[in-house]
Amino acid sequence: GLQLMAPGEKRRFWIPSDLAYGDNPGGGRPGGSLVFDVELYSVDRGPRVPTPDDVSGPPSDAEVTASGIASKVLKVGVGKEKPQSSSTVTVDYSGWTTDGRLFDSSVLRGRPATFRLDQVIQGWTEGVQLMVVGEKRRFWIPGALAYGDNPSGGKPA
Repeated sequence: GLQLMAPGEKRRFWIPSDLAYGDNPGGGRPGGSLVFDVELYSVDRGPRVPTPDDVSGPPSDAEVTASGIASKVLKVGVGKEKPQSSSTVTVDYSGWTTDGRLFDSSVLRGRPATFRLDQVIQGWTEGVQLMVVGEKRRFWIPGALAYGDNPSGGKPA
């Protein structure tokens, strides 16, 4: 809805539950349909995250784990220590669907994300354990290790 607005404009948005947090989200988030009154003051284009050419599938030189996660090191890191599944890590990331749609990005939010590896999708738990500090790596994660092949609630497929 915000993409339809111009600076100085006011609008009321009625957001159905399937585009919000769902009907029973938990964690203190409101369930069901939501209503927002929004006044747009300005637009800052902010950082851009270009879609890589290879998001549709891993290149032939990608490493592939036994579970099917493909990855490619984009920048070599330092040291030898790798996180464990219970480690807390801080990362910058951007995620795309295989058709090139950006669905999440800490880069666009302007701050890295910090989380425990055992509290994210299985593909992240496994994949980030392959990395060392300072490394940049691209992952291609099968649906079974992410949100499934036909996810609900606006999650990427």
